[in-house]
Amino acid sequence: MKPVAFEYARPTTVAEALAMLAARPDAVALAGGQTLGPMLNLRLAQPSLIIDITRIAELAALDEEPGAVVIGASVTHAAIEDRRITDPTNGFLARVAAGIAYRAVRTRGTIGGSLANADPAADWLACLIALGAELEIAGNGARRRRIALAAFVHGAMQSDLAHAELIVAIRVPKFARAARFGFHKICRKTGEFADAIGVVVYDPERRRYRLVASTDAGAPQVLDSDERPEAAELGDRLVAAGFAGDAADVALRAVALRRALTAAEAS
Repeated sequence: MKPVAFEYARPTTVAEALAMLAARPDAVALAGGQTLGPMLNLRLAQPSLIIDITRIAELAALDEEPGAVVIGASVTHAAIEDRRITDPTNGFLARVAAGIAYRAVRTRGTIGGSLANADPAADWLACLIALGAELEIAGNGARRRRIALAAFVHGAMQSDLAHAELIVAIRVPKFARAARFGFHKICRKTGEFADAIGVVVYDPERRRYRLVASTDAGAPQVLDSDERPEAAELGDRLVAAGFAGDAADVALRAVALRRALTAAEAS
């Protein structure tokens, strides 16, 4: 199939893009287009206006703050994979980026676009929640706000992002050299969306373990602990934390978390 007819605009500032979104209730922003493109072709999305935000310099900017690295929303997965950004996780972000779909997708897909989509099977969602990332969101009238990524996701494909808002940047905390990270994705073959994702972050300075498991219908499930969790108890801990799923779902996430824990300890 082919998309319905639409208008196309390419603003050069965030303010211009936001004004276009506010003026057209059925307008959509286009970043990498790796999700929007197929939706247009299947006519699951039928916007009257597509706003291409890839030429907005602010969205491609990189910055470093005392406690965090700020990654522009239109930075691609490939740029992170190729370590063209300062990585506050000692290479962990690059490892995760390298496992997203295929190189062609990574060259076009953006970190902000992935998070805005709020797909529970997406790699960045669970990973960045585990890292304690924050989003900077811009709205009309020069309004800016920050929100923890964990609070941003309301459910599958549901988020705190209003129609006339854009994710501008992602703030990722800096970690000590001693920090350890593990990521494991279970999927049928390379490049497919994950059936389950497990992420483990261990910060010895804070003596904290954070484990995050993907879900099918909502925000990833977070498990925080002061002590190393026992692998055999991961399924029970997911259930106790409120993980919504049947026994097979729980077992699959427990396996992903166990393998992520092993990867973290081996890193």
